[in-house]
Amino acid sequence: MTYVYRFGGGVSDGGKGDKNLLGGKGANLAEMASIGLPVPPGFTISTEMCTRYYEEGEQFPQSLRDEVAAGIAHIEAVTEKRFGDPANPLLVSVRSGARVSMPGMMDTVLNLGLNDDTVEGLAMAADDERFAWDSYRRFIQMYADVVLELDHGAFEEALEIAKEDNGFTLDTEMSAADWKALVAQYKALVEEQWGKPFPQDVHDQLWGAVGAVFGSWQSERAKVYRRLNDIPANWGTAVNVQAMVFGNMGDTSATGVAFTRDPSKGDRAYYGEFLINAQGEDVVAGIRTPQYLTKAAREEAGAKPASMEEAMPEVYRELAAVFDQLETHYRDMQDIEFTVEQAKLWMLQTRSGKRTAKAALKIAVDMANEGLITREEAIARVDPAALDQLLHPTLDPEAKRDVLTKGLPASPGAASGKVVFDADTAEKRAAAGESVILVRVETSPEDIHGMHAAKGILTARGGMTSHAAVVARGMGRPCVSGAGSLAISAKDKVLRCAGREVREGDTLTIDGASGEVMVGEVATVQPELAGDFGTLMEWADAVRRLKVRANAETPLDCKTAREFGAEGVGLCRTEHMFFEADRITAVRQMILASDEQGRRVALDRLLPEQRSDFTAIFEVMAGLPVTVRLLDPPLHEFLPHEEAEFAEVAQAAGLDIDTLKRRANELHEFNPMLGHRGCRLGVTYPEIYEMQARAIFEAAIDVAEKSGEAPIPEVMIPLVATRRELELMKAVVDKAAKLVFAERGREVDYLVGTMIELPRAALKAGEIAEVGEFFSFGTNDLTQTTLGVSRDDAARFLSTYVEQGIYAKDPFVSLDVEGVGELVSLAAERGRATRGDIKLGICGEHGGDPASIAFCEQVGLDYVSASPYRVPIARLAAAQAALRK
Repeated sequence: MTYVYRFGGGVSDGGKGDKNLLGGKGANLAEMASIGLPVPPGFTISTEMCTRYYEEGEQFPQSLRDEVAAGIAHIEAVTEKRFGDPANPLLVSVRSGARVSMPGMMDTVLNLGLNDDTVEGLAMAADDERFAWDSYRRFIQMYADVVLELDHGAFEEALEIAKEDNGFTLDTEMSAADWKALVAQYKALVEEQWGKPFPQDVHDQLWGAVGAVFGSWQSERAKVYRRLNDIPANWGTAVNVQAMVFGNMGDTSATGVAFTRDPSKGDRAYYGEFLINAQGEDVVAGIRTPQYLTKAAREEAGAKPASMEEAMPEVYRELAAVFDQLETHYRDMQDIEFTVEQAKLWMLQTRSGKRTAKAALKIAVDMANEGLITREEAIARVDPAALDQLLHPTLDPEAKRDVLTKGLPASPGAASGKVVFDADTAEKRAAAGESVILVRVETSPEDIHGMHAAKGILTARGGMTSHAAVVARGMGRPCVSGAGSLAISAKDKVLRCAGREVREGDTLTIDGASGEVMVGEVATVQPELAGDFGTLMEWADAVRRLKVRANAETPLDCKTAREFGAEGVGLCRTEHMFFEADRITAVRQMILASDEQGRRVALDRLLPEQRSDFTAIFEVMAGLPVTVRLLDPPLHEFLPHEEAEFAEVAQAAGLDIDTLKRRANELHEFNPMLGHRGCRLGVTYPEIYEMQARAIFEAAIDVAEKSGEAPIPEVMIPLVATRRELELMKAVVDKAAKLVFAERGREVDYLVGTMIELPRAALKAGEIAEVGEFFSFGTNDLTQTTLGVSRDDAARFLSTYVEQGIYAKDPFVSLDVEGVGELVSLAAERGRATRGDIKLGICGEHGGDPASIAFCEQVGLDYVSASPYRVPIARLAAAQAALRK
């Protein structure tokens, strides 16, 4: 089996279609080389080797060593340099490359191949001693950190002391002699911490770096990133070994990161940063504040340092042509890394760029309108879950703002929260229910868990393409980076700016769209969903088959749902209405009554309230179906607990408190989730469902008469396990409908069906469909009853189950297709076999999960129902599922 694939110098053993084998970076390097772009030669060790490396106890087979030797020979032949040659040394970079982008999560080593001999040869070949020793100190520092796993801070401290002793601010002020002295210090630090001298054999260096890159696939930060982004652990990473080109060879050299379109807003404009006389890590790590790529961007920001367009006009024009070529070739916005070595441009990487939801929408719509992609491709390009970024409030432009400082608008959106200064605290306080803002001098990959937990991220250093910016955009978190006026002390848990102090626990607000940092909490406004959002939703609606409804039980929920494009209500829970303060006493009176007459007295008091509830909902949803679930929860949830509550019910019912307490004790259940609830209430106390049905039909007729547009009530009987249960309850509903229609002299169309939330109901769906006119799969409870797992208690162990591969995802977040999904599929098939026109939907939380929606399309359900803010997500996911099918 072949594990090494070459690229550059007229050779491309792979291409863009080989991402699974070569990782995204390796596949795209080979592709760029094949279309004639200037790519330094190199080779890729495949992801298959990563899998084998772990299977064989982190060892390399001899066959791989032979292939790597041939790969080095390929680079030597193209560059006319030799690996380890003191006179004309070849230096290489060793980088990771998973099949999907994981920015900053895995390791990189640059300038590999330098030692005490080759550094002299590099100085001679480049005629630049300062550059050579700068490269050597960089290599030792990076290798010590990544491969030897020594204390990174000790090397940083040595560098800072060296600059301080010389009165320097920037690394570029250091001379060759300064770097040479620092190299000696670095080597001494390695020997002190590692117990051995820094490795001088270039082949030992190479295999150490390859092992470190493979090893970083199993680092804690990579595991967290994979878990957060649903990346399988068995994919592995590739390793890319590539000839070094140098952006730190003086003022005609540079390095940069760029996007072919704005990844925050989606505008069709080159977007990026570069640094003169620097290496790539200087840009992405935020060690120096970079300069703008274009003159327009520099002027808009009011920055003084020349843009690349102004400082290197010829190279910039060449780079701009490459941008256009790559975007046209890949038919997507590209994220590019480049280096300029003594006025010669080299392309180091291209990949589809991470972007905000707003940018994703604009780019997809613009590219379709430009004819670069089809409308169907535009629909497929936008991650439905990312729409969540657009569906929540932004800062109220009229609200008062106490602006502390301003940084770079690195990731849009706004957030308020309590300041924390480290990732662990962010995770801990967020888990306790607090909103937090993570404040760092600069973030690193080790901060990934805290960044995910935080509502927003603020850094003092780093540019628009720094680690904090890229990761925050991918997560949909607001981020302000490069707020250079902040003095942050993580140790003392305080930030200082303009004579003011903000301590841990104080509240800050950040605006990732403007870069403003504000003291205190700032009011927000709802987003306006128009423009590109409306266009893409229109395109999505034209191709999707599944209808999308909302889970809603208040007029406000219904209004929000309609604004987001809901085509009805798929689940209106009635129990929440009963908890209203002005009716809970009557509900308790009904529950605690010892006979039907007592219950009916209380129900008569509740009827007008319940009718009013349904009227308000039907008015918003006039002309659309509304699935109303009759009372479902265990009665104990409504029982009084305090003495004053018992006294209130006793007075309303005309009974003594002791009698009521005895009755409450009789109603106690040991396992109420599986107890006297759902249709079991209706079977034992049919008058409850009778009252609700009457309220539904009276409200429907009221709205039909008032608006001229009748709602379509779908009365849902919960927790049905047998045909007979549904038969009894349907008779109650039909009787109520008949009475109301006779009284009012008017009828409305309605359906009676059930929620399939028990395994027995799924298995006996054929019989149940003889009575039920629709099924709505209540996947929350169906998951509980199928897996035997309580969703209220499972959080403490489900994450471990997911990490260990027992479940691919949390089954309460994304449908367990193999188990619960099998029951849904079976019930749909058996229900249709009995009643060909039966309406089938899903109304659990899975109705807003894109993966679960794809399953619903596959099974052929008629609709999904999601919470109002997830309706657009469901609409887009349904369209994508239809296109895939």
